Amino acid sequence: MNSFSDKYKEAGVDVTAGYEGVRLFSPYVKRTVIPGVLGGLGGFGGLFKPDLSGIKSPVLVSGADGVGTKLKIAFAMEKHDTVGIDCVAMCVNDIICSGAKPLFFLDYIALAKNIPEKVAALVSGVAEGCVQAGCALTGGETAEMPGMYADDEYDLAGFAVGVVDEEKILDSARVREGDRIIGLASSGIHSNGFSLARKILACNAVSYNAHFDELGPEPIGAVLLRPTRIYVKPVLALLEAARVKSIAHITGGGFYENIPRALPETLSARIDRRAVDSVTPPLFKLLQKLGSIPERDMFNVFNMGIGMCVVIDPADAEKSISALEAAGERALIIGSVVKGSEGVIF
Repeated sequence: MNSFSDKYKEAGVDVTAGYEGVRLFSPYVKRTVIPGVLGGLGGFGGLFKPDLSGIKSPVLVSGADGVGTKLKIAFAMEKHDTVGIDCVAMCVNDIICSGAKPLFFLDYIALAKNIPEKVAALVSGVAEGCVQAGCALTGGETAEMPGMYADDEYDLAGFAVGVVDEEKILDSARVREGDRIIGLASSGIHSNGFSLARKILACNAVSYNAHFDELGPEPIGAVLLRPTRIYVKPVLALLEAARVKSIAHITGGGFYENIPRALPETLSARIDRRAVDSVTPPLFKLLQKLGSIPERDMFNVFNMGIGMCVVIDPADAEKSISALEAAGERALIIGSVVKGSEGVIF
């Protein structure tokens, strides 16, 4: 490609670095190709032809999100190949709550200086997230913006589009008193609460390379960077095995904000604290201790070891857990639906 500008490069934007980045990350994108993908990289838009056979009334479901200040830890640890998984997860875990199967994903990377190897590492993570979600990476954008970001920093965001048959859209109106709430274990802090987590460590002068016995052999920075778990394939399997009523992705706002979104206004969730404790990773208790954080705040900021909640009829609870476990998830009943408008009750 005969496209370059010395003057633009002097201003801080190297267009040729962008082309090199595309060359480096193209093999990662190819991993995500699924039936429906038309064309390849380089067009002005990503093309996708969905297979709508068996769907009476298709409805598109979309979601957009970013990685947030978890990126600050990636900068400090100089590890850039997993935050792309987080970016995908935050979008696809949202749209699966409607019962939608993700079809394709697009990313947006903004940085001060385009270093092709760093961009390729970021896209490798995005591609891995797409593979885990069973969707295609059909395009994206890399924006080199000197002066907007620190030289070694970037931002990463994206959006996903999925499809669901209108009659199969999950609706909280189906939830009834006595329904069970199944919790799916998280891989850790996922991609929420990092502003608080980072402040706790900073106030205690804790380095990201610090080791704590309760966290095992990895430094705390590596534990914090564990990618968000992508629940798409296990939930799709569950939707085939049981009558799921509603789903809540436990993201920003923790239990208190997200679980009520999966319930009617006249019903609340009574959560079994002991069940949640049984899957809460040591990282959360360490952060609570270091920061002297009240218990309610912990459940209002972090996922506390539960990344997703599924509301199910009691008669389907046992086979639902079996289906989730067969798909590789750690799943357990963490509560039930009760009368009242409190939202979440412990």
